[in-house]
Amino acid sequence: MTRHDGRTPGTEGERHVQAVLGTADRADRFYQDQMLDHLNPSMREFVARQQMLFIATSDGKGECDSSFRAGPPGFVHTIDEYTVAYPEYRGNGVFASVGNIMENPHIGLMFLDFLHDRIGLHVNGRARIVEDDRIREHVPALPTPEVPGQRALVWVLVHVEEAYIHCRKHIPRLREVGRDEAWGTDDVKSKGGDFFGAKATPSPWALPEPAAHGGRHGGV
Repeated sequence: MTRHDGRTPGTEGERHVQAVLGTADRADRFYQDQMLDHLNPSMREFVARQQMLFIATSDGKGECDSSFRAGPPGFVHTIDEYTVAYPEYRGNGVFASVGNIMENPHIGLMFLDFLHDRIGLHVNGRARIVEDDRIREHVPALPTPEVPGQRALVWVLVHVEEAYIHCRKHIPRLREVGRDEAWGTDDVKSKGGDFFGAKATPSPWALPEPAAHGGRHGGV
């Protein structure tokens, strides 16, 4: 979020909408009372126990992507009040988020606690990609894999520029149910298969079906 002036946060777009809808005073109170440029102790403690993370990135042209990350409590590691790191585990191999960060370092993190406090935390900043072995040389306290397949391929290192609350209004309370995690699996069924039927749906980038060869009745 680009700062509007030297004293308060907010983009030009935000300020315009606030003026049109008459919320500028309310927004200023939020900026002043709830928004920090770092993670205070309560925020760091909150991050340390989260098992879910939503991330937003965009490429060099501004094309956006949102994604979801999960892991055991503490999988997102707070290095200091201005720096957090989260692992990129083995997935589908696309690396859309990492690819975006290579073009555009701006990133938005959203932590939502559905299970206990029913509250959220926004963390906005700039990211860079660091190899697992390299970051561990400087941050030995990074969490280690608990099960096979949980090793980070790379880490996303985020410099915090803004941190602020997401209020609990409308956040549902969920109940945690124990289950086995198939870390690192390539089993299609375990990963959800073709749940949305995309494979059989035409798309502009799908490869054409190979031409059928003639059988015993011949062919064209």
